[in-house]
Amino acid sequence: MSQQEGYSPSFKRPAEIMRMRRKRTRSDASVFSSPSGRGSTGSPGQSDSPRACVRPFSPGRLFNNQNRSGGGMKRRNPFVNIENTFSPKKKFVIYNDDGNAEAADKMRTRTGEEDMSTKTECHGGLPFSARLAEAEEQEHQDMSSKECLTFSEDASLFEEEEEDVKSPLLKSPQAIAPASIAPPICTEYPADWSLKTRLLFTSPLTLSWAEHPKAQEEASGLSHHCRAQFSTLPHSLQDPRSCSELRAAFQQSLVYWQHPSLPWIPLFPRINAERSFTGRSTPWAQDRALQQSLMSEWSVSLSSLYSLLKARLCPYFYLCSHQFTVLFRAAGLGGSSSITAFISPTTRGLREAMKADGIEFSLPLVEERRKSREQQNLSVQQGEEEEQECPELKECEESPAGDDGENDDEDGSFSWLKEMGVQDKIKKPDSITMQLRKEGPTVSLDHKPESVVCVEGLHTFTLINFLISCKGLVAAAGSQAGLPPTLLAPSAFRGATMHTLKARSVNVKSQVGSTYRNISSLEITGPILPSSLHTVTTLLRSAQKGNFSAALYSHTPTAVMNTHTTKQQCPGGSVDLSACGLHPASLQQLQQPSSLGKTALTHINMSNYSYMWKK
Repeated sequence: MSQQEGYSPSFKRPAEIMRMRRKRTRSDASVFSSPSGRGSTGSPGQSDSPRACVRPFSPGRLFNNQNRSGGGMKRRNPFVNIENTFSPKKKFVIYNDDGNAEAADKMRTRTGEEDMSTKTECHGGLPFSARLAEAEEQEHQDMSSKECLTFSEDASLFEEEEEDVKSPLLKSPQAIAPASIAPPICTEYPADWSLKTRLLFTSPLTLSWAEHPKAQEEASGLSHHCRAQFSTLPHSLQDPRSCSELRAAFQQSLVYWQHPSLPWIPLFPRINAERSFTGRSTPWAQDRALQQSLMSEWSVSLSSLYSLLKARLCPYFYLCSHQFTVLFRAAGLGGSSSITAFISPTTRGLREAMKADGIEFSLPLVEERRKSREQQNLSVQQGEEEEQECPELKECEESPAGDDGENDDEDGSFSWLKEMGVQDKIKKPDSITMQLRKEGPTVSLDHKPESVVCVEGLHTFTLINFLISCKGLVAAAGSQAGLPPTLLAPSAFRGATMHTLKARSVNVKSQVGSTYRNISSLEITGPILPSSLHTVTTLLRSAQKGNFSAALYSHTPTAVMNTHTTKQQCPGGSVDLSACGLHPASLQQLQQPSSLGKTALTHINMSNYSYMWKK
């Protein structure tokens, strides 16, 4: 056959391939016909050397044919690269019921392909028990080699996995299902010392039980308030409307005491309240004698309130004027160990007048801002705190002797001009301009929340005398001219009049998704004291089965009265206030320091007897 271009000499035609296959099959049959494994011809070169190392499966390890008996052997695949495909991994030997043993690869490829082909060995000479023992021994060796590999090469990985099992929360927060974590139950909301002007409660259950009390229930509530008696209600009420104790306790929570009392004029709020006084009869506006009589009675009532406060028979009271509001708290409330008074808002003139009367006070919010600035300056550059302090921060710490020092500074502030010899060429600002420039930051605090003033200890008594003799406490002109400030307290005092908050219940329908749901609402208006708010919410918890929400509307100038005092706090309950006339639960709440800062609560929500709030 002529050799053509591109023709390989080793190429064989299909007919020749089939002829060679048939010939090789016959030669294999003749080789393995004898038990010794030799051919019929007895040629050692054909029987021992070529057939001694035959691969029964391809690819695979070489097997000696001395122990094999009969049967043809599969030839090696000539297209397989032995170096790349042969794997020395251990194989499991599985014995079937017919005595055959199957060896399978222990590991699979990562690409998801099928396991490699298994090989079958026939051990006809060994009994089944010996083969079973051999299989168990081989499996034991495989397990021991696997453990040695795990502990030697992957010891660090094993330790990390063990740590993961011990602390699943740190490694994987999703390890624990959210349903297995119980929601926290909050049984109390923080104390709020701001005065409220309106409360709006809503609940899926009816609130009509709070309206139209019977004469006996109203009388019982007023009597219990005067005697400081409180009834114990169950945790949940089935029918609130038929519970006379609940309705009487609700009437008791609405009571407050006020002086002066003018039925035709609303005396709260007093700041920016000129519209409510417009068109009302004010006979004292032009009568000096009547004004003096009103002021005299008011001074007696204020002195009586402070005496009750000092004796711990009155927990707190408010003084509401046309310019500012004052909160007096007894010792032991708000985490303070002494009597405290908060005044908000204030002006520079009022602070100067208090300082002139020897009243020591502090500006809590200003001092808090100063401390934060000092910490920031200390972290950036130490030793610059005093240079970077604002003038208004030093105002609260100045003494009368410090004013002379300021004048000296004013005279010596331009000494450097004389040293340079240009004092006549540069125009020196006058003293009035310099004074206004220095007072600018201090005046900027006026009528702002940061201007709240805190008076503590014995200086509160001096503050009472200052308020009685202060001419600016009463308006000299306008619709409130000649009218003394309003005094509000939760307990009775001399010259006070008993008042009750106004409550009104309305049933409305609210759209929830595509349906409408009946919602009952309860609106309470008036000067709502902190103890009244807590008592009402305590009653609603039992009547509404722990499901209601409330919108709170605060008197803006009193929102900053939740600020902490500057002195050291005392633990709650260290001062005995059991005779002050408040409900024990309300008293316990008001004894804790408020965590609201210069803000007030705006919303309270109770769901399944657990509180949530917003400020």
